[in-house]
Amino acid sequence: MSEINVTPFVDVMLVLLIVFMVAAPLLTVGVPVKLPKTAANPLPTEQREPVTINVDMEGRIYLLGDEVVPADLPERLAAIASERGADERVFLRGDGDVGYGRVMEVMGQLNAGGFSNIGLVTDPGGQAAPDRSVEQ
Repeated sequence: MSEINVTPFVDVMLVLLIVFMVAAPLLTVGVPVKLPKTAANPLPTEQREPVTINVDMEGRIYLLGDEVVPADLPERLAAIASERGADERVFLRGDGDVGYGRVMEVMGQLNAGGFSNIGLVTDPGGQAAPDRSVEQ
Protein backbone atom coordinates (compact mmCIF):
# COMPACT_ATOMS: atom_id res chain seq x y z
CA MET A 1 0.00 0.00 0.00
CA SER A 2 1.60 3.25 -1.12
CA GLU A 3 -0.99 5.76 0.20
CA ILE A 4 -0.66 7.62 3.51
CA ASN A 5 -3.49 7.07 5.98
CA VAL A 6 -4.55 10.62 7.00
CA THR A 7 -7.29 9.66 9.49
CA PRO A 8 -4.99 9.57 12.58
CA PHE A 9 -3.38 12.81 11.41
CA VAL A 10 -6.80 14.54 11.20
CA ASP A 11 -7.76 13.20 14.65
CA VAL A 12 -4.58 14.59 16.22
CA MET A 13 -5.04 17.94 14.49
CA LEU A 14 -8.66 18.24 15.71
CA VAL A 15 -7.58 17.51 19.30
CA LEU A 16 -4.82 20.13 19.06
CA LEU A 17 -7.26 22.63 17.58
CA ILE A 18 -9.65 22.15 20.52
CA VAL A 19 -6.80 22.45 23.03
CA PHE A 20 -5.62 25.73 21.50
CA MET A 21 -9.18 27.08 21.27
CA VAL A 22 -9.64 26.49 25.00
CA ALA A 23 -6.16 27.69 26.04
CA ALA A 24 -5.91 30.82 23.85
CA PRO A 25 -8.33 33.03 25.86
CA LEU A 26 -6.50 32.14 29.07
CA LEU A 27 -3.18 33.27 27.66
CA THR A 28 -4.32 36.82 26.86
CA VAL A 29 -5.17 37.77 30.46
CA GLY A 30 -2.63 40.12 31.98
CA VAL A 31 -0.81 41.13 28.83
CA PRO A 32 1.09 44.34 29.61
CA VAL A 33 0.20 47.04 27.09
CA LYS A 34 1.44 50.62 27.04
CA LEU A 35 -1.51 52.57 25.71
CA PRO A 36 -1.01 55.77 23.73
CA LYS A 37 -1.98 59.10 25.27
CA THR A 38 -4.86 61.00 23.66
CA ALA A 39 -6.88 64.11 24.35
CA ALA A 40 -10.19 62.31 23.78
CA ASN A 41 -12.79 62.27 26.54
CA PRO A 42 -13.35 58.86 28.12
CA LEU A 43 -16.53 57.00 27.30
CA PRO A 44 -19.18 57.13 30.02
CA THR A 45 -19.35 53.90 31.95
CA GLU A 46 -21.86 52.48 34.34
CA GLN A 47 -19.22 50.90 36.56
CA ARG A 48 -17.90 53.07 39.37
CA GLU A 49 -15.75 52.19 42.29
CA PRO A 50 -18.13 50.88 44.93
CA VAL A 51 -18.40 52.78 48.18
CA THR A 52 -16.49 50.69 50.71
CA ILE A 53 -15.93 51.34 54.39
CA ASN A 54 -13.36 49.28 56.28
CA VAL A 55 -12.99 48.97 60.04
CA ASP A 56 -9.62 47.51 60.99
CA MET A 57 -8.80 45.60 64.15
CA GLU A 58 -7.88 48.79 66.04
CA GLY A 59 -11.27 50.30 65.17
CA ARG A 60 -9.92 52.82 62.63
CA ILE A 61 -12.33 53.69 59.81
CA TYR A 62 -11.32 53.86 56.15
CA LEU A 63 -13.68 55.35 53.57
CA LEU A 64 -12.77 54.47 49.97
CA GLY A 65 -9.28 53.53 51.17
CA ASP A 66 -8.59 56.77 53.07
CA GLU A 67 -8.56 56.90 56.88
CA VAL A 68 -11.37 59.03 58.27
CA VAL A 69 -11.78 60.52 61.73
CA PRO A 70 -15.10 59.25 63.16
CA ALA A 71 -16.32 62.83 63.67
CA ASP A 72 -15.83 63.59 59.96
CA LEU A 73 -17.54 60.42 58.71
CA PRO A 74 -21.17 61.71 58.57
CA GLU A 75 -20.07 64.81 56.64
CA ARG A 76 -18.09 62.74 54.10
CA LEU A 77 -20.95 60.24 53.75
CA ALA A 78 -23.44 63.03 53.10
CA ALA A 79 -21.17 64.39 50.35
CA ILE A 80 -20.96 60.95 48.71
CA ALA A 81 -24.73 60.46 49.05
CA SER A 82 -25.42 63.80 47.35
CA GLU A 83 -22.99 62.96 44.55
CA ARG A 84 -23.96 59.34 43.90
CA GLY A 85 -27.46 59.15 45.31
CA ALA A 86 -28.82 57.64 48.49
CA ASP A 87 -29.72 54.37 46.75
CA GLU A 88 -26.00 53.63 46.12
CA ARG A 89 -24.89 50.30 47.58
CA VAL A 90 -22.30 50.57 50.36
CA PHE A 91 -20.03 47.71 51.37
CA LEU A 92 -19.01 47.56 55.05
CA ARG A 93 -16.01 45.40 55.89
CA GLY A 94 -15.26 44.88 59.56
CA ASP A 95 -12.24 43.01 60.88
CA GLY A 96 -13.16 39.80 62.68
CA ASP A 97 -11.33 40.94 65.81
CA VAL A 98 -13.03 44.33 66.11
CA GLY A 99 -15.96 44.59 68.49
CA TYR A 100 -19.50 44.17 67.19
CA GLY A 101 -20.48 47.50 68.70
CA ARG A 102 -17.84 49.38 66.70
CA VAL A 103 -19.12 47.94 63.41
CA MET A 104 -22.69 48.79 64.41
CA GLU A 105 -21.65 52.39 65.22
CA VAL A 106 -20.26 52.73 61.69
CA MET A 107 -23.42 51.14 60.27
CA GLY A 108 -25.52 53.66 62.20
CA GLN A 109 -23.43 56.52 60.81
CA LEU A 110 -23.96 55.09 57.31
CA ASN A 111 -27.70 55.16 57.86
CA ALA A 112 -27.54 58.69 59.29
CA GLY A 113 -25.47 59.73 56.26
CA GLY A 114 -28.32 58.78 53.95
CA PHE A 115 -27.40 55.24 52.91
CA SER A 116 -29.87 52.43 53.42
CA ASN A 117 -28.50 49.80 51.00
CA ILE A 118 -25.65 48.45 53.15
CA GLY A 119 -23.92 45.15 52.49
CA LEU A 120 -21.74 43.46 55.11
CA VAL A 121 -18.76 41.80 53.42
CA THR A 122 -17.58 38.42 54.70
CA ASP A 123 -14.95 35.90 53.65
CA PRO A 124 -16.70 33.11 51.73
CA GLY A 125 -13.88 30.62 52.38
CA GLY A 126 -13.81 30.96 56.14
CA GLN A 127 -15.50 28.82 58.75
CA ALA A 128 -18.28 30.06 60.96
CA ALA A 129 -17.13 31.44 64.28
CA PRO A 130 -17.53 29.07 67.21
CA ASP A 131 -20.54 29.62 69.43
CA ARG A 132 -19.36 31.55 72.51
CA SER A 133 -22.70 31.92 74.21
CA VAL A 134 -22.71 31.79 77.99
CA GLU A 135 -25.15 29.44 79.63
CA GLN A 136 -27.04 30.87 82.58
